[in-house]
Amino acid sequence: MLALGAGPALAHGGGDIAGGFVGGFAHPLFGPDHVAAMVAVGLWGAVLGPPALWLLPVAFPLVMAFGGVLGIAAVPLPRVEIGIAVSAIVLGLMVAFAVRAPLGLAVAIVAAFAIFHGYAHGAELPPGADAIAFSAGFVIATGLLHLCGIGLGYAGIGLAARWPAGRFAVRLAGAVIAAAGVIFLRAAL
Repeated sequence: MLALGAGPALAHGGGDIAGGFVGGFAHPLFGPDHVAAMVAVGLWGAVLGPPALWLLPVAFPLVMAFGGVLGIAAVPLPRVEIGIAVSAIVLGLMVAFAVRAPLGLAVAIVAAFAIFHGYAHGAELPPGADAIAFSAGFVIATGLLHLCGIGLGYAGIGLAARWPAGRFAVRLAGAVIAAAGVIFLRAAL
C-alpha cells in the first residue's frame, strides 16, 4: 500500500548513496518501482512453480547485470523509466491473473524487463564508485527481493491448501503491484 503513494524511480536518482557494494545493495531497495517488480518476479515464479520458481529469479539478475553494463557504458536505451513502470504493471498482472505462460515466454518477459532495471542502476553508478562491487550489490539485493516474493507467494499458496483465501491474497498482491505500476507509469510520462 505504501508503494501506491510513492513517487517512481527513487532507486535511479543517484545521489546520496555511496558507491561500492553497500551503495549498490541499498540502491534498489529505495525505489518502490524496483521493489514492486522484483517482488512480482518472485510471486510469479511461485505461481508457476518449479522450474520457473527458480529460473525466473536467476534469469532476472543475470540479464539485469548485462543491462547494468549497458548503463555504465552509456549505451543509449530510450524510455528506461517507462520500461521499469511497465514491468511492474505486466508482472503484477501475471500474478493477479495467475498467468500460466510457457517457461520460455515467462523467462523472455522477465529478461526483457531486467534490461531496463539493470540499465537504470548502471547509468546511476556514482562517480568514482567501484562498478564491480556496486553491480554485485544491486544484483544481490535484487535476488533477495525475488526471494521475498517467492516467500510471500509460497506462504499464500501454501495457505490455500487450508485456507482458500491464500491464493486470493497472492493474486491481490499482484493486482496491487500492477496498480502501483500504473502510478509509476503516469509519473514517468
